[in-house]
Amino acid sequence: MARKPRPRNQLLNRKNKQNQSSGSSEEENDLSSVPKEPKPIHIDKAKLREDSLQRAKARPIRERIFAFFRGEKNKDYKELIINTEALERRVARIENGILQGFEVERLGEDRMVGAIFKGKVQNLEPGLKAAFVDIGQEKNAFLHYWDMLPGANNDPNIEIVRENKKKASQKNEVKSVKDIPKAFPISSEIIVQITKAQIGSKGPRTTTNLSLPGRFLVLMPFAGQCGISRKIDDKSERNRLKSILTNLSLPEGMGVIVRTAGQKKEERFFVRDLNFLLQQWNEIENKIKSKESPAFLYQEPDLIGLTARDFLTDDVDRVQVDKKDDYDRLLKIIQQVDPKSNTRKKVSFFDEEIPIFERFNVERQIEQTFMRRVLLPSGGEIVMEETEALVSIDVNTGSHKGNRKDGKNFILQANIESAAEVARQMRLRNLGGLVIVDFIDMKNKSDQRKVFQKMKAAMADDKAKHNILPISQLGIMQITRQRHDESNSSGIYEPCPYCLGRGIVKSPRSISVEIQRKLSSIVRRARLETGTSDIKIKVFLHPSVLRRLRGPDAKLLEKIETNYEISINFESSDTYHLENFKFVDEKTELEIR
Repeated sequence: MARKPRPRNQLLNRKNKQNQSSGSSEEENDLSSVPKEPKPIHIDKAKLREDSLQRAKARPIRERIFAFFRGEKNKDYKELIINTEALERRVARIENGILQGFEVERLGEDRMVGAIFKGKVQNLEPGLKAAFVDIGQEKNAFLHYWDMLPGANNDPNIEIVRENKKKASQKNEVKSVKDIPKAFPISSEIIVQITKAQIGSKGPRTTTNLSLPGRFLVLMPFAGQCGISRKIDDKSERNRLKSILTNLSLPEGMGVIVRTAGQKKEERFFVRDLNFLLQQWNEIENKIKSKESPAFLYQEPDLIGLTARDFLTDDVDRVQVDKKDDYDRLLKIIQQVDPKSNTRKKVSFFDEEIPIFERFNVERQIEQTFMRRVLLPSGGEIVMEETEALVSIDVNTGSHKGNRKDGKNFILQANIESAAEVARQMRLRNLGGLVIVDFIDMKNKSDQRKVFQKMKAAMADDKAKHNILPISQLGIMQITRQRHDESNSSGIYEPCPYCLGRGIVKSPRSISVEIQRKLSSIVRRARLETGTSDIKIKVFLHPSVLRRLRGPDAKLLEKIETNYEISINFESSDTYHLENFKFVDEKTELEIR
């Protein structure tokens, strides 16, 4: 009897099930294997610039006419892209389509840098010249003696214009670190501001020299000095701002600093900003009087507020926001700061289907931020490694296949490219502390100076305080950069729980040696304590170590069993850590240490 043909759809279903089963197995293998290190992404910066140019041309005709008459025909096109998702808010700052700044805010997490607390001195450490202050957080705050002196945060980049405190009040000030134990004894209350968030096991760093940043001014309630940022280098503009600063009415003992955003602003902007800051300080003072220590007093605004205050300057051409609530709030903040400003017209609500960071090619650029290797247009590359002590950056020739004729020029070109990219990557990754850059060797002193000048120029607009040293005889450039918060990679990644962040584990050979050494010690000690030779031991270990013991080290293990007249059994499991093992007495079933 002929077999009845099976319906075609049944055959297809069976085939699909087989494929699904096979695919499932492959998928499980993929999921259980170690992820491959992502390859560096080549970013076509020319294409990004072209796309940016097209967006600049698409601006309203009125904006383009004003830009032309202001002499901004060839000005860099600057944009702010604001993306808000369920757990995260991100702000990207791009110039000519290229990512220059990147801020992330985890929604629901407190912003600690800039926060003000009423704390209590827990203890004083004369050796460290520091106090530890209870501010009601997980870790006590670290307060260096120098940060407890009035005016300790005086910045050489600030020109002091006038003093705003009487000589009589200066007599009562703490003038030396020797006076601090008497002025701030243990259990005394103290007002501190966080300057550096808790990183790892280190508590937050604080200062008693409080500062409240505004749009155009920074209010310093305890400083008594008024100054202007030296980044404002136009002499006539500085003289104009000095005149405004002199006329500002301030409570005695307080000080202000004119920010770079205050350039070419009329006096009314500074008056409005000062009134807002004084109102903020009045609210903080009321909390100081009413709350017992430790107490939280003030917190910096969220990322939308910070963007409006610090990044939305006059030279920004366009702001795109993909969440309606954030868009409305940003417009409200701008209205409060300057009701007559045209800045509101630069802000647009992005409501396209494609994600905003993909639409403006920001996502691919951010992905590169978390890679070890960054490709350079010349074919070279930089390799970045973060460690506990410092950040090391190595500049390599990469895929360049230059010949002898162009080798020298390429080295200089690659180093200049890498200098600009290193400065950019430090901003994007929020790298701080000591940064060591190992450039491609250059024997010509003139070339070294060119690279040094390029690095200084590339970091000129970096808001973080930094210091750059010329290239040393070893071809190394040293950079120090202030960091208030953890690096962006620290916020994304955490130390590997398997290797504890070392990046390496002991080899099966090393563990085999340790096991044999430990066995010898256990047996000798047991004979001394009990006098018996009838010893049976079970060893629990990782399969890879067991393979080593039963393979290359089998004869050594047999020798131990023979010499000591003991019996050894093994039990292995993939669930055990490679470096872990333990010994159990088979008679008593107790662990032997």
